[in-house]
Amino acid sequence: MRLASLLGPELKQILKEDPDQVRALLEEIHPEDLADLIGELEPDEAAELLARMPAEDAAPIFERLEEDEQEEIAELMPPASVAQIASEMAPDDRADLFSVLPEAMGDAILRQLDRVDPEAADDVRQIEKWPSTSAGHLMTTAYVYVGPEVTVAAAIEAVRAHAENHKENVYNIYAIDPNDKLIGIASLRDLLLAKTYQPLADILRSNVISVKPDEDQEEVARKMAKYDLNVVPVVDENGLILGVITIDDIVDVLTLEQTEDVQRLGGIEPLDMPYFRTSFLSFIKKRGVWLFVLFFGEFFTQTALRHYDPVFEAIKGSAYYVPLLISAGGNSGSQSSTLIIRGMAVGEIKLSDWWRILVREAAMGLILGIGLAIVGFGRVLMYPEQHSDFAATVALTLIGIVMTGCTVGAMLPILLKRAGLDPATSSTPFIASLVDVLGIVIFVHIAKVVMSNVLAGAH
Repeated sequence: MRLASLLGPELKQILKEDPDQVRALLEEIHPEDLADLIGELEPDEAAELLARMPAEDAAPIFERLEEDEQEEIAELMPPASVAQIASEMAPDDRADLFSVLPEAMGDAILRQLDRVDPEAADDVRQIEKWPSTSAGHLMTTAYVYVGPEVTVAAAIEAVRAHAENHKENVYNIYAIDPNDKLIGIASLRDLLLAKTYQPLADILRSNVISVKPDEDQEEVARKMAKYDLNVVPVVDENGLILGVITIDDIVDVLTLEQTEDVQRLGGIEPLDMPYFRTSFLSFIKKRGVWLFVLFFGEFFTQTALRHYDPVFEAIKGSAYYVPLLISAGGNSGSQSSTLIIRGMAVGEIKLSDWWRILVREAAMGLILGIGLAIVGFGRVLMYPEQHSDFAATVALTLIGIVMTGCTVGAMLPILLKRAGLDPATSSTPFIASLVDVLGIVIFVHIAKVVMSNVLAGAH
């Protein structure tokens, strides 16, 4: 059971009777649990509670709230109170807050923040100028830096001084020149293992893995995973360090991106808020659009069936096997698209690999199709009224449709990526609808060749 459900009623009662006692109640609770707790309150109650708390205590709670909760609560608080809390937040979390606020409200709070903490307000402007999904927007400007000429002892003192004023974890110390150009880095482990009187330059690593401020956050995540980094510096084209990105932010990025991809794969427009905080009308819009698109796509299946109706009437029992055949193609296409979309997401597959993928998927479709064809051939012959020609038609159709499903399912995400669209848009239902039409066409044309005598007799 969540802590919020246990303490929520008690917290509400204390808030009504004596709000000043709330801080004592919350002293022993982790900020993450506090965020859950406050999320259970009514927005006006949460706003009153946060406004009464010291800014340094409210900040770690506020920055852990969902974005929609932050916006809702901030609207009910005086701009000065929000600015006080924002001044105590981590720079990247502070910038995220301003990115979700309505423009007028954000400007009002930013003006208050200019009075409270001009440096924090400048950090917001520096981070906010980058696109919301870029490395520049993801970075924090709170990092430890020194000149390369200092000793290890001086570098350790710089870490201590930084830790007194910032709550974020420190992983590395950065050596920069007077122009803010990054020269090298040293980890805390390097500092602890070195002699205190040793020059910092002796332990600096100059081959620094860095990212550009306009680099997409997914690329940043892949790079950090590839090099097993806890933190990566953001450096501009002139080599000047702008900030750093820490692993906790990358975990949030990966969670968000995977959630969006899974929702798109299911044929749903990605949700902006958690399930229970999404309005009923929003669900109708986000699910209904794709349902109508897929429904209209199935019109082509119905059109194909009507167009080839004489063929289905001439072949006794063929209508029973159409769902079986087209589902095999849809399933194989869904498998391939899932593999390719995930491969591109983690960087295993590049657009230039398309021809290799095409060959592999065609070969896999052939082998898998043959396996299904053997089963399908036997299944048809189980019925006395069916004959070997029809069984062969079903078998050959299965081979063709599975090969088609594999290749279409693999190529469509690549084509969308090349067009600048999200590959996950080629959702499982969309590929299934496309392969349905192709499956009917394949079945009819194979039947015209294999069962030409039957079709000729029908005329």
